[in-house]
Amino acid sequence: MAVSHIAKEFHYHVRSISLPCRTHSSLPKIEKVLKRMKTWEASSQSQSEAIKEGLKGLVELYNCVEELVGCSLTQQALLRHEGKHVEKPLDMSVYLLDTCGSARELLSLMKEHVLDLQSALRRKGVDSSVNDQICAYICFRKRARKDITKRLKALKTMENGFKLCSYPLLDLDHHLLMVINVLREISKITISFFKKLLLFMCAQKNIGGWSMLTRIVSSNSVDKENKVINEMGKIDVALCSLNKGCKKIDAKEVQIVKRGLGEVEGSIRELEAGLDCLFRCMIQQRVSLLNLLTSRRF
Repeated sequence: MAVSHIAKEFHYHVRSISLPCRTHSSLPKIEKVLKRMKTWEASSQSQSEAIKEGLKGLVELYNCVEELVGCSLTQQALLRHEGKHVEKPLDMSVYLLDTCGSARELLSLMKEHVLDLQSALRRKGVDSSVNDQICAYICFRKRARKDITKRLKALKTMENGFKLCSYPLLDLDHHLLMVINVLREISKITISFFKKLLLFMCAQKNIGGWSMLTRIVSSNSVDKENKVINEMGKIDVALCSLNKGCKKIDAKEVQIVKRGLGEVEGSIRELEAGLDCLFRCMIQQRVSLLNLLTSRRF
């Protein structure tokens, strides 16, 4: 049975199990999406297209898991076991939702700065007022990196917590064990996605090597040999170059900045839309888990 592969692929599963014939139809779909997301997770790409691909896959995964959580098999299984098996994913969902909201807010603020710069460059080229806006953008990026650093540290702590957290055997109900495993796996992949997203938004390198931010996350989260800076990093470099006061501004540099700002704006809009969709999916899953917990208590 193809569904049995899910249990084998989970690094944290308690032991090998043979599934009963009665399994929910969403499990093969979940296995397929999980496999694709695992491949994405292992990649080192940090460009916007890769981030958007991961975001799309994560939304699809949440939709599949929602079918599993909401099915009658899960509801019946939970009624026969303690509600604590739902409380752990619920606790995790609080911080993941907060992280998603924070990322959306940072992207929204970044978009405002980008739009202001685009407008100023169209009207005036590069003058003192534009330089002030460039300085404001650079200062915002520095503040954003501090917040991103804190978020990455917290995500890393959550990720490490999975290694210490274990579940008791649920010998009497294979279906509920599968549900718990799926919920743990989607939390792990969500953490991995937000780590990659935040690193993409930060886009910071030091001259002598990778910055502190990239050392916070695990080695497979970034490609340390990759010398290509993503589009957000490129516009940071270009704006810093324009901001050097005594330097004569080249018209070609201005055009490069304008083009770069347009690319960043487009990426931000797509990411905002994707994060809005992901946020709704995460909220829906939390509501479904709360409903399961409530039904258990009553």
